[in-house]
Amino acid sequence: MNAAQDDEREIYEIYAVRYAHMPRLRRDNFLGGDPHDAPMPMDFFVWLLRSSTRRILVDTGFNAKTARARQRDLLRCPIEALAALDVQPGDITDVILTHLHYDHAGNLDKLPNARFHIQDSEVDYATGRCMCHETMRHAYSVDDVVELIRKVYDDRVVFHDGDSQLASGIRLLRIGGHTKGLQSVQVQTGRGMVVLASDASHYYENMERGRPFPIVFSVAEMLQGYTRLAMAADSAEHIVPGHDPRVLAIYPPLSASEPDIAQLHLPPLASVPEDL
Repeated sequence: MNAAQDDEREIYEIYAVRYAHMPRLRRDNFLGGDPHDAPMPMDFFVWLLRSSTRRILVDTGFNAKTARARQRDLLRCPIEALAALDVQPGDITDVILTHLHYDHAGNLDKLPNARFHIQDSEVDYATGRCMCHETMRHAYSVDDVVELIRKVYDDRVVFHDGDSQLASGIRLLRIGGHTKGLQSVQVQTGRGMVVLASDASHYYENMERGRPFPIVFSVAEMLQGYTRLAMAADSAEHIVPGHDPRVLAIYPPLSASEPDIAQLHLPPLASVPEDL
């Protein structure tokens, strides 16, 4: 891309919307466990990409039924939460599904005008022989997968095979690792190129220390994914993990009344707590 093309890229605001929470221990978040059995909770996010012309959602969260079944603390419906950003469900024209795990691919029926972007290999994984094994299908919800297939038959799913330019300023990065077809999202913002890792790195510490999360399709791809994230972002401060509570402390909140929505297009705050 030459300098003129680079100047023409659309610029986006990125909002991380926390919609759920669950307690966990450090041993739950690293392949092989961890000798320090301290709390290391998990937050659940969806991400809104907003420009002067587009409203794009990255992932769709889960609903109250799933929260009850999996004993998760649902704070609010992630789709209804968009109202705090003056976005209604019908305003969303495109949804990037980073993968089809239950906490990333629910609520598809609540977005009436959206097209859904997914990797070929993720749908192959979620509907193929790997799902014959309970260990591999545990993080998937069959209802969510079936709903996506219904959207295929309604001509509302766009399949991608590897890295792909979704729109000006937005690129999909096929990472794999956590699932067969996991994709991260590279977004042009006013502060530079930000990468939404999603579950390519659940926590900052997974990628910072090269310690994979234990739910994994390919350890090799997950480890290589940390390198790909670093290469795609303008700096380490431009990579946002998928589930780390520190995100809400590192980035400015939308407002005092909306502390669960972080503005990722703004520079990180100067003071970051180290014990979150």
